[in-house]
Amino acid sequence: MRKVGIIGLGHVGATVALDIVQGGFADELVLIDKNPEIARAEVFDLWDSLALQPYHVKIYAGDYHDLKDADVVLSTLGHIDAIKPGGDRFTELRLNAPEVKQVSDDLNASGFSGILIATTNPNDVIVEMYSHYLNLSQSRILGTGTYLDTARMKRQVAGHLNLDPRCIEGYALGEHGNSQFVAWSTVRVAGRLFSEIAKEKGLNLDAIEEDSRQGGFAVFNTKHYTNVAIAAATVGLMNLVLSDAKSSAICSHYDPQFNSYISTPALIGKNGVEGLIELPLTADEKVKLQASADEIQDKIKLFS
Repeated sequence: MRKVGIIGLGHVGATVALDIVQGGFADELVLIDKNPEIARAEVFDLWDSLALQPYHVKIYAGDYHDLKDADVVLSTLGHIDAIKPGGDRFTELRLNAPEVKQVSDDLNASGFSGILIATTNPNDVIVEMYSHYLNLSQSRILGTGTYLDTARMKRQVAGHLNLDPRCIEGYALGEHGNSQFVAWSTVRVAGRLFSEIAKEKGLNLDAIEEDSRQGGFAVFNTKHYTNVAIAAATVGLMNLVLSDAKSSAICSHYDPQFNSYISTPALIGKNGVEGLIELPLTADEKVKLQASADEIQDKIKLFS
């Protein structure tokens, strides 16, 4: 019996709920929003689709006590409307921070002991906040981090080579924010370093990296929100937990090397982060990763 809760039914939360129902990824789905009417409306909309879906899912608008026995809770709350075109994800922190504290208090009161996955931004700062507030071990709290940024990098690389992005390996590391970077030493196409291919084809790695970093804002600046890709990232991480996949994934998790939540590859299973994966990074990439960890900690100190 796979039980999942979603907290925050804005564009992302609603899309995550739809992805879960369409994929049959949960047996029981609890929707919670600070505006209960919104949660009920999303439930009604999903109920109306059930006769057309290939899977049955029990869906209801609930309260925090309903999450006591949830396997996974997804924090999709946010204030995307606070971000202006050309802004950054840090803008939301002032509004999201008090809500994260309240959600944590309510989850603690419920007795929730599962895995929490957050999409809420700024993601690395938010998951570190959850780790301070929740009665859960750090390994049971993770964020989408650069999981989506890595997918954006793969899309950019694949586009230059006219390939399916699923055949690209490698990572965007660090903060889910401006200090993230592509670790080109990890990026391969059919086992071959992309940096070598790029040199042969005259491709600009810096330009590809910047396009990857700005991928979310390329969507946001027109739609004024992003939802589809981040929902796919959220559900992807959730499924690794629910299936006890023991699979590597890039996500924001606590890394003792930096004493910080930051995106590096981790082994994900039913207990959340079950192991860390150390990459053979270049000296320059190690410097960039430390700088990104420092940037995350500087932002946390502003609200500690």
